[in-house]
Amino acid sequence: MFDKPINLKNVRKFAVEHFKRRRAPHGNATRQPTPLAADSVGVSNRVYVGNGDEAGTSSAISLSAGSIKATRLASVDALELASVVKVSKPTGTKPKLPKRLRATATTTATAITPRTSLRHKQYKQRLQQHPYTDVVVDASESRKMAQQNGDNETKPLTQAYLTEKPKIQPKYDVHRDVLSHEVVIKQTGYGARDKSIPSGVRRSWEHWSFLSLFVGIIPIVQWLPRYSLRRDAMGDLVAGITVAIMNIPHGMAYGILAGVTPGCGLSLAIFPVIVYMILGTSKHISIGTFAVISMMTLKVVQTYATEDHLLSAPAAAINGTLGDAAEAVKVAEIITPVEVATALAFCTGLLHLGMGFFRLGTLSALLSEPLVNGFTTGAAVHVTVSQLKDVLGVQVPRYKGAFKIVFTVIDLFKSIPKTNIVSLVICLCIMVFMTICNEWLKPCLKKRCRLPFPGELISVIGGTLISRLLNLHGNYGVTLVGDIPKGLPMPELPRMDLVPVVAVDSIAIAIVSFSVVMSMGLTFARKHAYEVRANQELFALGMANCISSCFSCYPLACSLSRSVIQEQTGGVTQIASLVSATLIIMTLLWMGPFFSTLPRCVLAGVIIVALKPMFLQAKELKKYSKQGKLELLTWLTTFILVVLIDIDYGLLIGILISLLALYIKGLKPYCCLLGTIPEAPAVYVDLNHHRNAVEVPETKIFRYVGSLNFATNMYFRRSLYDIIGLDMKKLQRNKTAVQQNGKTIENGEVSQLNAFNFLILDFSMLGHVDVAGCKAITDIMKELKALGVRLFISSPSDRVYDTLVHSMALGEGPFETFPTLHDAVEYAKACRLA
Repeated sequence: MFDKPINLKNVRKFAVEHFKRRRAPHGNATRQPTPLAADSVGVSNRVYVGNGDEAGTSSAISLSAGSIKATRLASVDALELASVVKVSKPTGTKPKLPKRLRATATTTATAITPRTSLRHKQYKQRLQQHPYTDVVVDASESRKMAQQNGDNETKPLTQAYLTEKPKIQPKYDVHRDVLSHEVVIKQTGYGARDKSIPSGVRRSWEHWSFLSLFVGIIPIVQWLPRYSLRRDAMGDLVAGITVAIMNIPHGMAYGILAGVTPGCGLSLAIFPVIVYMILGTSKHISIGTFAVISMMTLKVVQTYATEDHLLSAPAAAINGTLGDAAEAVKVAEIITPVEVATALAFCTGLLHLGMGFFRLGTLSALLSEPLVNGFTTGAAVHVTVSQLKDVLGVQVPRYKGAFKIVFTVIDLFKSIPKTNIVSLVICLCIMVFMTICNEWLKPCLKKRCRLPFPGELISVIGGTLISRLLNLHGNYGVTLVGDIPKGLPMPELPRMDLVPVVAVDSIAIAIVSFSVVMSMGLTFARKHAYEVRANQELFALGMANCISSCFSCYPLACSLSRSVIQEQTGGVTQIASLVSATLIIMTLLWMGPFFSTLPRCVLAGVIIVALKPMFLQAKELKKYSKQGKLELLTWLTTFILVVLIDIDYGLLIGILISLLALYIKGLKPYCCLLGTIPEAPAVYVDLNHHRNAVEVPETKIFRYVGSLNFATNMYFRRSLYDIIGLDMKKLQRNKTAVQQNGKTIENGEVSQLNAFNFLILDFSMLGHVDVAGCKAITDIMKELKALGVRLFISSPSDRVYDTLVHSMALGEGPFETFPTLHDAVEYAKACRLA
């Protein structure tokens, strides 16, 4: 490669010159290192120890006439080379020292000869001082600490090894007067935020921009111009094809599960997908059908739609086969399942738009993890029971209201003798095939191909071909899917007279669908580092539901399995969903009638196997039992009520129990007494958990963690008196007693009521206080004042301090506040010694 051999001496010479000329890493001043020598130890008695990002070097610093002169200490250098830590960024391991430095590091020589090797110079370049984090200490203290702690504990402090002890023990010593919070407020120029409505409107108007509003409402304008065909197109194309292959069987199956036609389920994979691509903020979720939403839609459809045997009465009347059919059933009173489903989707969209307008995006936080887990597991039981009639090939009556699943199961047991053996065998074969695909074929092929094995699509196509070849419906009485219209549905407004009827049922569907979309969206957003805005998601879901309701669609959500597949197969944006919708449109235009002979038992087998992950969620019950009794109660109650009573009632009661658990946890905040450590007087710890801590003389320090408001003020008062050892009943009996020198004289007996003279309320962990909480503090202060005890407040946040000042303007207080707990303790100590 080279014409001439490399002269290592020139390389070393260039490295030495470059090392001398290099600048300091955090400034423009040029460092002027002097040669290392054994006699340079006595130049200065100060050592500069580094603890920055890389490591620190030990050097003696001497200041003279506006210049900095650094002299390296040989003995300290030898000590530091043995303990310096250099962290490798990718692996976090410690690289070995150069060979010439290993011998130096292991010996106890008092001098180091200058090194001229290139490796040594490169190694020394990493040992740079940090001007903001390095600490200047005495050399005598350095040697003393090294002797006390040992060589194995004298490693320099680095960011990667926070648990490593520094070579020199860091210390700080603050000398200032004790300050009150009012003095700090004046010195820092603090100004409370104006919370008035005109001020809020003015601040909002100052930051308002039509362009930002337009981009915020239509996010596709922001990410589509940055779309790269070379980088993103192939991944979106593969993901779109994969999701379309899954969407065809899922749409047909979940359409039947929702009580409507399979074409409605396929339409749900087209129109709302296009709307969400324009308005949504998540890049990876797959909008369309979802098992739980389909089950909740089925409940509403069965409640308000006309019975199946009555839907054929108008047609019979038209044909003249039934003379009195027109009198028995009026056509105007007929309510089809599609009409109920579209009205439900339109009402759900209106609720989503209203929630987005009132900024209720955080409402999904009300659904805790045990609640969602128990709810989806119970809904999976409903879905399975609803598919058993297709598995057995029997007809069972349709029930409404509470305990309908119990009556359905009883009828299914009664119908077992009427089971269609062909339907049962076909369904069992499909379930076995799908299980083999999910457990063995898909994991094996995943390592070799990006496209997952299309087991669902093979089942649907295979079932359709077998049904056509063997004429299963005519020869064996197997129930088929029915006619699937060719082409796209014509736009038609939902029946507005049904919107008030289904309004209550749409509330639960709106909350569940939004929670599912947000949970999946946030999961992918954290993984791929982008933002999902909750209120914009509400707007996107609302518009998608309202628009798709005009095309025979029921309420939408996102599928968990399809979303994961879309992300794993390389989907980058919602262009993948557009590809999937295009393929579904092609299916409806040319292949819709082909699937009309598909047996319903095939789709039932596909649905039941797809519910396996939901049933496996029951394993999380053990985890919730370890988390707490309230989490276990939430899961069990939600699951049992969803299964036995109904889906919406179980969800509502589960939400109430979850809110009750949240209230109980917030109603009983944590509180304790603090004490100090004799070796560190400025450190205050919990006396319940730190046995060596002691109380401050004649002072009680009470820490309250949580919120102090009208709901928790009684608990705050009772907990405070119990912890500090004051008897409320005894205080009431001694109201009229005569107080002398801190002692109460009553009935000729002398009793010492208060063993302390100062009470400090540590509000460093108090998040919120209202006027009712301030009134409770005032009452406590007055009662303690009658006993000769002064009350101080320490470490209030700005928000808490503003409330305290506001309450003092209303007649509460006055409160003595301090910026830190140590200020309050020192002030109490000064008052005690005065």
